[in-house]
Amino acid sequence: MLHLALRMAAHRITALLAVACAVLGGAALITTTGVLAESGLRSQLPPGRLGGADVVVAAEQEFHPSGDLPIALPERATVPARLVDRLAALPGVTAAVGDIGFPAALLDGRGRPVPVAQDPATAGHGWSSTRLLSGARVEGRAPSGAKTVAVDAAAADAAGLAVGDRVRVVANGRPAAAYRVSALVDAPGADGGVWFADGTAAALAGRGAGGEGPRAGTVDLVGLRAADGAGERVADAVRAEVAGTGLRVTTGADRGEAVAPGVGSARSLLILLAGSLGGIVLLITGFVVAGALGVTIAGQRRDLALMRAVGATPRQIRRLAAAQSTVVAALALVPGVAVGYLLAGRFRELLADRDVLPSELPLTVSPLPALATLLLVAAAVQLSARCAAWRTSRMPATEAVAESRSEPRTPSRARTTAGLLLILGACALSVVPLLSRTVLGASVTSVAGIVAAIGLAMSGPALVRSAGEAVVRRLRPGVAAPTWLALSNVRAYALRLSGVVSPLAMGVVFVLTYTLTQTTVLAATSDDTRTGTLAQYELTAPALGGLPDGTLSAVRDVPGVRAAAPAGTTTVVWEYEELGEPAVESASAMILTPDARDVLDLGVTDGGLDRLTGATVAVSAEAARTRDAGLGKRVRLVLGDGARVDARVVAVYDRGLGFGPVVLSRELAAGHTTTGLDQRALVRTDGTREAGRALAALAADRPGLAVASTAPDATGADAPPEVWVNLAVVVVLLGYLLLSIANKLVAATAQRRAEIAALRLVGTTPRQVRAMMRREAAVIAAAALVSGLLLSAVPLALLGQGFLGHPWPAGPPWLLPAVAATVALTSYLTIELPTRHALRTPPADALRTG
Repeated sequence: MLHLALRMAAHRITALLAVACAVLGGAALITTTGVLAESGLRSQLPPGRLGGADVVVAAEQEFHPSGDLPIALPERATVPARLVDRLAALPGVTAAVGDIGFPAALLDGRGRPVPVAQDPATAGHGWSSTRLLSGARVEGRAPSGAKTVAVDAAAADAAGLAVGDRVRVVANGRPAAAYRVSALVDAPGADGGVWFADGTAAALAGRGAGGEGPRAGTVDLVGLRAADGAGERVADAVRAEVAGTGLRVTTGADRGEAVAPGVGSARSLLILLAGSLGGIVLLITGFVVAGALGVTIAGQRRDLALMRAVGATPRQIRRLAAAQSTVVAALALVPGVAVGYLLAGRFRELLADRDVLPSELPLTVSPLPALATLLLVAAAVQLSARCAAWRTSRMPATEAVAESRSEPRTPSRARTTAGLLLILGACALSVVPLLSRTVLGASVTSVAGIVAAIGLAMSGPALVRSAGEAVVRRLRPGVAAPTWLALSNVRAYALRLSGVVSPLAMGVVFVLTYTLTQTTVLAATSDDTRTGTLAQYELTAPALGGLPDGTLSAVRDVPGVRAAAPAGTTTVVWEYEELGEPAVESASAMILTPDARDVLDLGVTDGGLDRLTGATVAVSAEAARTRDAGLGKRVRLVLGDGARVDARVVAVYDRGLGFGPVVLSRELAAGHTTTGLDQRALVRTDGTREAGRALAALAADRPGLAVASTAPDATGADAPPEVWVNLAVVVVLLGYLLLSIANKLVAATAQRRAEIAALRLVGTTPRQVRAMMRREAAVIAAAALVSGLLLSAVPLALLGQGFLGHPWPAGPPWLLPAVAATVALTSYLTIELPTRHALRTPPADALRTG
């Protein structure tokens, strides 16, 4: 059977090349998705500044919902400081260090911040934390007083500092103070930092045992050094010591997770990204591979029918079709998988460049994605090939031979009905954005478009035949011969034509729905944010890890300032019931004070932001409706550090798309964020230029402050990184679709050599043949564009109505002309070039070999 399959494949190289391209591209995309998913589950961060610790004890930084993947908690949860002495007393422990991190920054001679760590919010540490570094070289002596510090060697070099020099330091929002540099620390692989005397660090961070802050008497984590060979024994003893406390003990490669809890959310993002991509990739790959195999098997119907006539059983026919397809797929799988691993690396670089992923988070490369790709693609190829050969294999031999040069007179009713039902189902799915004005609700639009395109592929033959018959009946008697031939082919070969129209229509649907969904959601979000932001300016201090103390009072004293309020962002996990079942959602949440009503207009419809004090929250109208969280109700939240709170709803607002589903009071979030500092200040002025210049002067006088306008960037530079990620996904998938469609069209045209030769033998000139094929290309392009636009119209109209208030989406005006030009050019080139090649072959030779 294999030998026969190889012999048949050798005579159908052009058609099988389309299958190879479809398999290669599909394997690359599936492998890429698999690598991203595996990296989200198994990738390990380097231990960084904990490289010298054998055992690390830290709080749990994940929320584990029942029956679902864990949710990362990005705010640092703390550990009781008294645990340090208890663990230090365990056998085999040579050193126990309670590590703390807090905002710290050096200032150069001009008062500008000097970067000392990748994250200034946790750059400050106590000197004892240097014992957790791996291979650290220290020049100088440990800080011993309240006004001495040790500085990272690279930062000192950038600032021109040496041991004994004096430098100004901004620590945890306090005013800049002068310190003497007592040591320089060079630790390869660590993130750098500023090290204070332990007592000074605890006081600056508000962690002292006698302090009154919300995090007094705590440390971020406990790092342990063990005696040689005692690491595992110490780890077991530590696990027994902290059992039942909710603390997590990590060793080896897992230590990197304790360095920065926010990185865990990046791994969760990879899992979510792979999950959202996986469905679209599998749908498109299956569709393209099935279409390419359909064209290939259709070109072999005569060979298969003759084999039936000489005694081959239906099962042997299907096995033969599957065997040759599997051979071709096997040849394309290896390079496809290799391209997938390379593509995953490039995609990770894109995510890192857009600050979606930390640059230090590596990809996990293993054979598992390749194995999964092999199984999925092989199953798709086998199933598609057997389905494509099913009709020919089941027909009586004489009927199979008679039909091998034509198409079935009547398209399958079951197939047509199933396709129409899918289109109706896609229309029903399109209603979701009207009911849920959320990102999740909008994502249904692209899925509905793809489902509708699959429905078109199934019902296409019947629709094309009906349309072709209607057009032919209306032809005038004097119509040109090429036009009559082209339209007659449309009517007689509806199955063949729909096989090339459907993938082109899918490309149109995919580009329009996927792209316009992103741009519409972005436009609606920007509209909410722009309309709801009364403040003209915002002040930030990214190089200092947060706004210094006294910034707000100074801003309010600036002439022309009408109102100023702090604002921050954190992450919460919302626990609620959906259809009687427990559900959770992780969401970004703003942190506001009652003063926010003077700088923000969230579109409050019930209650008021002036009540946002204590254990209270404001929620979006969408969340209030779907989660029974109306005014006065109590909601259960898990804050960003894992703390569970029960808060009362004091306001319901409309602009949830721009400001998120929930807003926390400042008191509720106090003690549950990594730094505790305000991230920004929103400022509303009287609108005069003088007020703007006065704010700029204030920022220039205070180290690290930056002032910016709250007006959106018209160039799109401030678009969320997810937009660029989605754009990259669209480009890659579109490239795969176009390549596969082009190969399919070339294969379908090349298989018509005998038809073209027959036309030439009855007197049709090459010029007329080319004219006929060009008209067919025009019909294909027009049909693909019209059907793609019709299938996209309902989902996009309902999306625009739900998100923008009018029945059309937001997006670039050049998108539709670009799509139309691409479809027309693809149709023309992939039909014109094979036709010209076929016309070079003498008709008799074409009939003999075709």
